[in-house]
Amino acid sequence: MTKSIPARDSVPKEYTWAVEDLFPSVPLWEAACGRARRMAQEAAGYEGKLGNGASDLLSYCRLTEELWGLLSDIGGYASRIQDQDTADANGQALNAKASALWTECSSLLAFEEPEILAIPEERLEAFYQENPQLLAYRRSIEETRRLGDHILAPELERVLAGAGQMARTAQNAYGMLCNADLTFAPVTDAAGQTYEVTNGSYLTLMENPDRNVRKAAFESLYGGYQKVINTAAALLGGQIEKQKFFAANRKYESTMQAALHATNVPVSVYQNLIEAVHEDIGFLHRYMRLRKKCMGVEQLHMYDLYAPMTADVDLEVPFEKGKEDVLAATAVLGEEYTRVLKEGFENRWIDRYENRGKRSGAYSAGQRVHPFVLLNYKDTLDSEFTLAHEMGHAMHSWFSNRYQRPVDSRYVIFVAEVASTCNEALLMRYLLEHNQDKRVRICLIQYFLEQFRTTVYRQTMFAEFEMQINAASERGESLTPALLNRMYRELNQYYYGPEVVCDPQIDMEWARIPHFYYNFYVFQYATGFSAAMALSERILSGKEGAVKEYLSFLSGGCSKDPVSLLKGAGVDMRTAEPVRAALALFDSLLDEMEELLGE
Repeated sequence: MTKSIPARDSVPKEYTWAVEDLFPSVPLWEAACGRARRMAQEAAGYEGKLGNGASDLLSYCRLTEELWGLLSDIGGYASRIQDQDTADANGQALNAKASALWTECSSLLAFEEPEILAIPEERLEAFYQENPQLLAYRRSIEETRRLGDHILAPELERVLAGAGQMARTAQNAYGMLCNADLTFAPVTDAAGQTYEVTNGSYLTLMENPDRNVRKAAFESLYGGYQKVINTAAALLGGQIEKQKFFAANRKYESTMQAALHATNVPVSVYQNLIEAVHEDIGFLHRYMRLRKKCMGVEQLHMYDLYAPMTADVDLEVPFEKGKEDVLAATAVLGEEYTRVLKEGFENRWIDRYENRGKRSGAYSAGQRVHPFVLLNYKDTLDSEFTLAHEMGHAMHSWFSNRYQRPVDSRYVIFVAEVASTCNEALLMRYLLEHNQDKRVRICLIQYFLEQFRTTVYRQTMFAEFEMQINAASERGESLTPALLNRMYRELNQYYYGPEVVCDPQIDMEWARIPHFYYNFYVFQYATGFSAAMALSERILSGKEGAVKEYLSFLSGGCSKDPVSLLKGAGVDMRTAEPVRAALALFDSLLDEMEELLGE
């Protein structure tokens, strides 16, 4: 019997997100597109006037603040429609139109940054004195001026803006390849149960206690990627070329510097992370030795890394149970947090389950009306933590949108993973506190160990790979499949150590990681996890002001630079100490796991 995945039109409405909250219909969405185009054309009429006086600058700021909010709604609607069924031609058309509109508006407003940079400091200060309402946009204006050395003349800015849609080609094509076009051979267990292999179902299959199923799914997935490995390498190479193009034209020394400077994060933070993880790589090797011993295998393969370490532990967590646990675990954050979280659960913020063509994985998209969360929930412990994670993102977006002006509401990616991972830490502590059964505690601590492995070690490995491939391309090396496979294999061997067999198929894993198209994003999972461990400890220990400071962080948007926002909540990411402290906790969890297993 084949375990089938439903088509989109057969999914019950209550399990889907309320995309109609953005726009009730496509015609109304199209009308909004027309409205946005007219607003952009009106804003373009301010070209040459931004330095004339406070009145013109304030009017322009107000107009464009509303424009970008409307464009976010437009793009959000198109993305939600496409992601719920990536093979649907209508969704593809909407997304293409939204992308083209964004590029068109960006091109019309390409004069903005050069003109703001051209205003003398003393004149700008006089504008603030003349009309204090302009102070609402001061942070945004100063952020533009911070990037001044990397902003070009208006005509060149217009060229770069016009290249925006073309520049997304590699990422868009990769998404279509992996989510809509690429298929994998099904696998069958010893009882005759057949499972479809998809990017969405792969992790669940890797958690299957039947080693033969895991091995077959592993070979099926990478057998599929092997067939398109040259295309995947060409697309990833195209993404790196895009990053190099924009970094060079904006006068950055490297793609990494360009990516991190955009969010005001020092390159040293990235480098400190990798160095700190290298210092304690032995903890991961110790974990692999423990896993190998517990599983009783002569060789520990890559397809064994997600399986339960003890075969008799298998927690089933239906969505409703996961929802109740997340609400209970985060109740410590106060009445307002709980009220809004319940609203999200009860008012279709979440698209719950996998359907054919649906985008794999999970994410949260913050919109003005409310956040939208995509899941592929599988009734597993991992799915429960994914729910907590994505609702952490959603709550971060809700608080920032609620307490900041639109121009200051969008938090930068460096802090994006903090709230989500803090939710996971709170959930873990709640579950451990309310489960004294040895078997359950073993399962929970194993899951916590896996969070460290997959979020700190694995994401740092991804970050190191991303750093290496960008550097190789900047040296003039061609990113061939052979080079990418070799670099990825060597990192796996270093990170996992001698206890793990690096199966040849794992060399191609880079081809299925969409985050390599996000431009130096993944390191922030590891730094965010480390910050979240510290924040959750402050909250649960009852440290005076900890909850208030954390909610202030959630409400901060981009009103301050990200390092300052975290410092205000009690964590200093300018040092490697939060990473070292997190890895020390990982080491102590290994002690506890060994003790439980030895009883």
